[in-house]
Amino acid sequence: MNRRDALKSVALMMGGAMVGANVILTGCAPEDQIVGLEFSPKDIAYLDEIGEAIIPTTDTPGAKATQIGEFMVKMVKDTYNSDQQQTFVDGINFIKKDYKDSKGKEFMDASTEERTEYLNELKSKAGEMEDPSVKAVIGMLQDLTVLGYFTSEIGATQQLRYYEAPGRYDPCIDYKPGDKAYAL
Repeated sequence: MNRRDALKSVALMMGGAMVGANVILTGCAPEDQIVGLEFSPKDIAYLDEIGEAIIPTTDTPGAKATQIGEFMVKMVKDTYNSDQQQTFVDGINFIKKDYKDSKGKEFMDASTEERTEYLNELKSKAGEMEDPSVKAVIGMLQDLTVLGYFTSEIGATQQLRYYEAPGRYDPCIDYKPGDKAYAL
């Protein structure tokens, strides 16, 4: 299965609810995108750390090992419309500023545990905030991290059970509680 087919499958499983799903399903990029939208290497490193806070390294590699920041940038630039792109950029800038204001240090200077705790706190209070874009960007970051991680080679082969397709058809596979889910 190629990456595009995997993305379509994940988008369909999620009911097409993720931002940018229309592009994945139709193959057509939105016409109204921000012209010249660029992300610096520092921005990509920042997104890597956000991804790592969402899916941290345990006995398997975390999201940072999949270069999740580059994946996020590619998806935002290629599949988001201008409003979604602006929400994403404003949201990551908000997180940078809010983390420093509330924790007294830069997000990049915090441990993965501190980042995860902060993002969980932000997610829980995002619905009560005046600015709905905070809740939107948290959802975007989670969707992109999960999508990028589980469609990467690391996520599919080390976190999930992967069987190369096409393969043999086996309709009755024994399942034992605690077994890993199958990759698409």
